[in-house]
Amino acid sequence: MSFEHLPALLSDALTRKGYEQLTPVQAEVTLPEAEGRDLIVSAQTGSGKTVAFGLAMAKELLGEQNRLPVAGKPLALAIAPTRELALQVSRELEWLYGEARARIATCVGGMDAAKERRALSHGAHIVVGTPGRLRDHLERGALDLSGLKTVVLDEADEMLDMGFREDLEEILDGAPEERRTLLFSATMPKPIVSLARRYQKDALRISTVSDERGHGDISYQAVTVAPADIENAVVNLLRYHEAETAILFCATRDNVRHLHASLTERGFAAVALSGEHSQNERNHALQALRDRRARVCVATDVAARGIDLPNLSLVIHVELPRDAETMQHRSGRTGRAGKKGTAVLIVPYPRRRRVESMLRGAKIPVEWGTPPSKEAIQEQDNVRLREKLMERAELDEQDWALGAELLAEKSPKEIAAMLVKSARSALPAPEELLDASEAPQRRDGPRPGFEDTVWFRMDIGRRQNADPRWIMPLICRRGHVSRQDIGAIRIAANETLFEIPRTIASRFIGAVKRTGEASDEGAEVAIEQIEGTPREAARDNRREGPPRGKGRPNGDRGPRPPAHSPRPFKGGPQRGGPRKPRG
Repeated sequence: MSFEHLPALLSDALTRKGYEQLTPVQAEVTLPEAEGRDLIVSAQTGSGKTVAFGLAMAKELLGEQNRLPVAGKPLALAIAPTRELALQVSRELEWLYGEARARIATCVGGMDAAKERRALSHGAHIVVGTPGRLRDHLERGALDLSGLKTVVLDEADEMLDMGFREDLEEILDGAPEERRTLLFSATMPKPIVSLARRYQKDALRISTVSDERGHGDISYQAVTVAPADIENAVVNLLRYHEAETAILFCATRDNVRHLHASLTERGFAAVALSGEHSQNERNHALQALRDRRARVCVATDVAARGIDLPNLSLVIHVELPRDAETMQHRSGRTGRAGKKGTAVLIVPYPRRRRVESMLRGAKIPVEWGTPPSKEAIQEQDNVRLREKLMERAELDEQDWALGAELLAEKSPKEIAAMLVKSARSALPAPEELLDASEAPQRRDGPRPGFEDTVWFRMDIGRRQNADPRWIMPLICRRGHVSRQDIGAIRIAANETLFEIPRTIASRFIGAVKRTGEASDEGAEVAIEQIEGTPREAARDNRREGPPRGKGRPNGDRGPRPPAHSPRPFKGGPQRGGPRKPRG
């Protein structure tokens, strides 16, 4: 398809790239009313912004002769918030202006500054860079802005959020006043409006952001989990979707490090991106994702800015975004160029109402559910394995010969089963998740069968690393009951309360006494019945205790407990029992 209203060099480049039509933002910036004017453009992530501003500055670069002059002082300057985004912009402009033989210089932090200065001294038509490195070259005299005709600020809101305002102002103050300024920003907060008012003249406002915050090509899902089950939910989501490339968002670099190590240990091909990684490590990680050597990227918000992964189809918000704008920006990494994508929020039970409120305010339609179960993952595996094994394959003589040998010794049914088992063994194992009934949460009424219950107390709590995942098996083992026989579990600082149906309470007490006398695993944990409900027991304890501000009976407060009280190993008492006190 031809694009008659565009210069021939760019029209041919778009056709060779496979473009059949321009995206909305690309069409808007090339309209006659936008020609030669300053622009303020609001467009979603992944909407083709880079090609859009490449087309928008064509007239200033190519001129009436429809060709570029000899490279000298830069004619256009594109500023991006991160190294990855700047390099991506440079790659896009290279193919767009390849036929015009454009010389593009890239100036970003973490690269060889001396090499960049040499490239600038040899002349460039377009300079692409990050604010800090561009300012450095400007102050050293290596970057001459006197010939600029167009300045582009890509993701301007991100640059201001990252503290680049002074750098941007110095760069813009050093550019000619008659230049065009194209400001691209997904959002328009007050600092952006102030920046536009100061550095633009009669700017044309273009917005292709729909009222619906979510992308049309992104399916939003939210799964509710027990707080202790977040990591297991991540594993099952990755196994269920088996995405070609997935990105997992965490809030801190420590959490990125922990989750990356955990996934790698489970057998996932994963890389990590956070502020603690060098530029060389980041480049290797991104290249591994592009080469398909890795399929999962664990990253923080800042580290993931500017990442463009063409095959990214799954985004998982492991830790909830601080607001709808952040969620939109994270999720926008997928669902690009007409491809479908999925964004999943992992929502701990206590935070569901807050997330629902955020999504309502942002008008983002979300499908609520639970993480995939082990059985659902196995069904998906069966479908995928069948499709893979039924694909036509080119076989050579050795393949046929080995197949004949196997048939001589085993039946076709056995060989097929062994082939399936071999393929399945290469997949990471899915995790068993807590049922909603096993997680501490609010209920409108008792579960069926738990209308009349007896409450029990255990002498371990949060300070002893109590966790439902090992408390449940411990109660089952000590009381000789099943998971279905245990009602609500309430974990406090130094104790855990749980309920058992009254019909089996006496049998439960007897089993607890027998197992407590034995040397079984977890026998050192004390379990006792309490009178009434936890609320009534707490009220009785307050009544029987000493008056507030008074000591113990006879004025004797007694010795203080040690500063470092014994605490079980992380993961529960069954992993070796309590540690010895220090000292």
